[in-house]
Amino acid sequence: QAAAPASPAVTFTNPIALQRADPHIFKHTDGFYYFTATVPAYDKIVMRRATTLQGLSTAPETTIWTKHASGEMGAHIWAPEIHFIDGKWYIYFTAGWSNDIWRIRPYVLETSAANPLTGTWTEKGRISLPLDTFSLDATTFTHDGTRYLSWAQNDPAVGNGTNLYLAKMSNPWTISGSPVMISKPEYAWEKVNATVNEGPAVLEKNGKVFMTYSASATNANYCLGLLTADATADLMNPASWSKTPTPVFKSNDKTGQYGPGHNSFTVSEDGKSDILVYHDRNYKDIVGDALKDPNRRTRYQKIYWNADGTPNFGIPVADGVTPVRFSSYNYPDRFIRHWEFRAKTEANVTELADSQFRVVPGLAGNGTVSLESANNPGYYLRHKNNEVWVEKDDGTTLFDNDASFHERAGLADPAAVSYESYNFPGRYIRHYNHLLYTQPVTTTLGRQDATFYKE
Repeated sequence: QAAAPASPAVTFTNPIALQRADPHIFKHTDGFYYFTATVPAYDKIVMRRATTLQGLSTAPETTIWTKHASGEMGAHIWAPEIHFIDGKWYIYFTAGWSNDIWRIRPYVLETSAANPLTGTWTEKGRISLPLDTFSLDATTFTHDGTRYLSWAQNDPAVGNGTNLYLAKMSNPWTISGSPVMISKPEYAWEKVNATVNEGPAVLEKNGKVFMTYSASATNANYCLGLLTADATADLMNPASWSKTPTPVFKSNDKTGQYGPGHNSFTVSEDGKSDILVYHDRNYKDIVGDALKDPNRRTRYQKIYWNADGTPNFGIPVADGVTPVRFSSYNYPDRFIRHWEFRAKTEANVTELADSQFRVVPGLAGNGTVSLESANNPGYYLRHKNNEVWVEKDDGTTLFDNDASFHERAGLADPAAVSYESYNFPGRYIRHYNHLLYTQPVTTTLGRQDATFYKE
């Protein structure tokens, strides 16, 4: 018998915010989530707060700082991040000069107000870096009691584009010691239309320090890469960091999501799930300069964890309600998935989206639900000859009925769910020899086989 999952389902309705790129969210001890992001005009820093992540989508927005009319901090206000450090709020952001807009550097604002939306912000100025070159996307994190700054920067000695750097900090706006380069664009997917590693974001879990970053130009080629270090390693030693050789999150034609990237991490309201916050576009082709296209949207989705302790981001899911996974009540490491369109239960599904389904209003109506494949939108779990398959909706009444189920309290645990066939009442989705069927459920074992937890 399974215990309820340690990380129950979290669902969102995407997109969260239109025309908001480079999103950053901080969950504070006051019960609020604080959200800031790049605005298309690149001329100010905005912020909103809400007690729920979904609530940020409708929360009022406040402009908390505006670019200078001339000189430094006068152009290209990019990628603000909000952090709470030693009792004060700090915003890290990127800016250019009004008369030299590509003189891009990182800056810091500070307020001691309890609510940063109403506070007076002090400019702590530019973060002084040993190399005075194009530099952006500063983020900060602590590890083993030491505060670090990570950022993207061009070094002419390395070549074109931007690399990722790391330094220790003596206070929230000052680095100490010499920075080290921990990543540079090496693979083809990091160098499409632009040679870019940028937008670092840190997540520590399972004895590892994970750093995502964004690669390539900010069009449909934009994607996320991943660096990993052991939590016990010297983070300032570049050899401590290993790079995953393929993108961990990229455009998806089937779900209509393009150029996902410049992410941050937060946690669900109950603290039990890690949440990926990122931007993308819902179209592939951009007319003109991608930097002038305003339509990057903020989105959320839950992060899942592989059996080896590594994060699995899956695919950028379709707009609308985000999908969930279904773990077996009596085989808790097994999830419902499709394999060559047959539905089954299987452990350690690293092709995450094969095991994700959107719970949507039933195709047959009448209070039913249908379970839509995350990576094959328009395909649903349906029964035929009492076997459960994932098939494309053909528009027939028979398909609608076969793909519709009544969601019931779990037959073996009311905190779980069971799915009763709409057109064959009394038959439930259950696993048998790890394949899914619809069958009458009359025994204790049958009730267990027909019970699933949403994760």
